[in-house]
Amino acid sequence: MRLIEVTDKKSKKQFHKVSHLIYRGDSNWAAPIEGMVESIFDPIKNKAFKNGKAIRWILVDKNNRLLGRIAAFINYNLAHTYDQPTGGCGFFECVDNQNAANMLFEAAKEWNKENGMEAMDGPINFGENYMNWGLLVDGFMPQGYGMPYNPKYYENLFRTFGFDVYFEQYSYHLDYSKPFPERFWKIAAWIAKKPGYSFRHFEFNKIDSFVNDFCTVYDGAWSHHEHYKPLDPEDIYSFINESKAILDPEMVWFAYHEGKPIAMFAMIPDINQILRKLNGKLNLPGILKFFYYKQKKIMTRTRILLMGVDAKYQRYGVESAIFWHQDKLMKKKPQYTEVELSWAGDFNPKIIAIYEATGAKKAKTHYTMRYLFDRNKPFKRAPIIE
Repeated sequence: MRLIEVTDKKSKKQFHKVSHLIYRGDSNWAAPIEGMVESIFDPIKNKAFKNGKAIRWILVDKNNRLLGRIAAFINYNLAHTYDQPTGGCGFFECVDNQNAANMLFEAAKEWNKENGMEAMDGPINFGENYMNWGLLVDGFMPQGYGMPYNPKYYENLFRTFGFDVYFEQYSYHLDYSKPFPERFWKIAAWIAKKPGYSFRHFEFNKIDSFVNDFCTVYDGAWSHHEHYKPLDPEDIYSFINESKAILDPEMVWFAYHEGKPIAMFAMIPDINQILRKLNGKLNLPGILKFFYYKQKKIMTRTRILLMGVDAKYQRYGVESAIFWHQDKLMKKKPQYTEVELSWAGDFNPKIIAIYEATGAKKAKTHYTMRYLFDRNKPFKRAPIIE
């Protein structure tokens, strides 16, 4: 077996081909758009490169047949916020062969080690954690857009190499054909109509104002967290501009108290229901197909990407009130019958309680795993957010 660093057009093409070989015949898998994956490894398009670095490889056998792939990366803004400097690995795909998996993991480990890291998390993204983050271990069904899908045997490949579970990620599904629990709706309606509170959905022509509001909510919601880093507004602008084709402004909400932004909620249509028909290609035929299927309203599911509430308002039922307003709009979009709420970490009991209060049911579990290079060091799971 031989590792090849991905550096040219040929190896990039092979990097994408690996996943098509692994998931051949698996109807649950939606091939990601190749251009979107490539943008993650583009220093111009991915802001994580401003203070980070990445590398990737493919693995072939002696006959040059593809066996697997992996990427390794370090985000220096986060690496030193843990007990030990921690990098990452991701975009892992591999045949069911432990020796092959070990070669891929070992390459990622040694690269992280050479760059000053003492541990690596995986499989994770080189960017925001609401995309391409986690190892699927329960709920092998079609995944929502951005949520990873993988064969069942991957868990054994990770564990046998030495990875342990750093935290669990839960995805909940909400059947929109069923009413919300009565108690939830009563609280929601009460807060939604309470004086001093107001709610607005996103508008593209007011992007500057909403980006500022997003940063304000982010600071209020997460500044007390262990691994908090201030947002770069440019990251938000980039996400919005890159997502115009899939963003529905009426699915992005902000809550205000006496004019101050205190909460935000972002939901997107599950474009995986279209991507399954495009085979990862967004060339001209792919673009035409995308807009054709979008017009045909074949997307019946949405995915909640983000939900944050200023810490001072987290016991006021603001999240419920946002759902109350969103429900009014969803009734005008009857093609959407299911909402995926993903993901909630087991370290965040507050968000789990909110998801369960809606009547949503836990449908999928992913793991974020960690490998400590010093095998004698005690392993610690992610601390619970109080």
